[in-house]
Formats: sequence, structure tokens, C-alpha cells
Amino acid sequence: MKVLKRGLDLERFFASVRQADWRVLLLDYDGTLAPFQAERDKAFPYDGVPQLLNRLIEAGDTRVILISGRQISDLLPLLGLKRLPQIWGSHGWERLKPDGAYEAAQPSRRARQALTEAYAWAQAQGWQAWAERKPGSLALHLRGLAPHDMSEIRRRARQGWSALAAKAGLTLAEFDGGLELRAPGHDKGSAVRTVLAEIGPDAALAYLGDDLTDEDAFRAIKRHGLAVLVRRELRPTAADLWLKPPDELLEFLSRWPAAAGGER
Repeated sequence: MKVLKRGLDLERFFASVRQADWRVLLLDYDGTLAPFQAERDKAFPYDGVPQLLNRLIEAGDTRVILISGRQISDLLPLLGLKRLPQIWGSHGWERLKPDGAYEAAQPSRRARQALTEAYAWAQAQGWQAWAERKPGSLALHLRGLAPHDMSEIRRRARQGWSALAAKAGLTLAEFDGGLELRAPGHDKGSAVRTVLAEIGPDAALAYLGDDLTDEDAFRAIKRHGLAVLVRRELRPTAADLWLKPPDELLEFLSRWPAAAGGER
């Protein structure tokens, strides 16, 4: 573990977890709880992660929330949890509550039309196997390709989608292993802000994520909780703490229930 924020004291943070009336652990999935896989339907969690999350959920003293770029329907078969926590999917465009209630926002008509046109263009390039349509975005998953091929496809996609993005107010965003065309309105940061508004000011919180898409969440949780970067190599980030998976991730997840269940 490496502290990135000057003045951060992890012992003091876990003491605040123990003393808090409310605890919330917000977690990205791919690259954070699970290693990346070229075959995305085989991206199962690191060994030990489901057991630790099951322990937290069963204890009931921590609200566990997953916030993923994946669609919720793609994420559910991978988790291996006895009870589902609250899940935000598609960068905040979808929400599944523990009671099974499902909510999905919808981008503007102009954005939807632009995403449809962008998907048709990707199909014309022969990229349909890599293109994924989501409620508020279109992603190109290029993991597993040779670096030169990945770079060339990214370049061509940016070139082909840039006019559509400008016309409809969409953004082109890199992520680890691909490129995504996104409608405005929701991201992981907006999901975190919604959670913060619902739980009130007196909770102990942490957000764990790995990718550039998690930076929105890191910025949203600042001044409210701990932002934790989980990846093998350090990169520029707004996070407060850096963990290398899987060992340091498992250590952090193990410390949380120990603190939450301690005497106050």
C-alpha cells in the first residue's frame, strides 16, 4: 500500500470506520475486484473477494455498493455473491437496488440517435464483435489485440466518431482496453454523489477503482471519504491511496469488517 495524499493516516481512517454510525464501501468491478480478461464473460473476481464481500453484506453494518462500467445484466453472472448489493451499471445509467428494484435513465433523443449512427458506422468497419451498446454509451472493447492494432482502431474510431460526438454533445473517453463514446448526464461520479446525498454526512466511506473512468468517482468522494486506486502500476490520479491487487486489495477488504465489527 502506498499513501498518495499528504497527511493520510490509515489507522485513523479505520478508526473512523469503527466509530461511524454508517459505513459505505463503493467498489468498481473490472480491474478492481476482478482481473481484466480479453473474454469479458470470464472476468471472475480474484480468489477471496466473493467471500469477503459476502461477509460484509451478511454482517449488515456496511452498505456495499458496486459501481461499474459494465451493464448490470453482464455483471450479475460473474459476482458469485449469496446476496446482491446495490449495483450501479453502465457508468451510472442503471441502478439495481438490493430489493430487486431496477432503474434506468435514458439519454436525450439526439444522443440516442448519434449512438445508433456510431454503432452502424462501427458495424460497417467490421467491428461488431468489439462494439457494445449500453444505455448511455457505445464501447469498443479491444483488449487482447496487438498493441499496434489497438492503437490503429482507436485512431480510426476517434476519426469516425468525432463529428457525431461534436454534433450531439457526446464525449470520447479512453478506458483500459478500449474507447467509449458517451452521452452526458451520468458517470461514476454522479452515482457517488447520489449515494452521498442519500446517506447523509456522518458515514465512513471508501471508493475503490482502477481506471480513468473511476477518476470521476475519486473526485466526487473527496472531502467525504477515501479514494483508493487499485492497479498494478501507479498512474496520475486523484486517489488518496494506492493498492496493488490482489494481495493489498484483499488486505484492505479484510481490514474493513474487522474495523466495522469492533467496539465503539
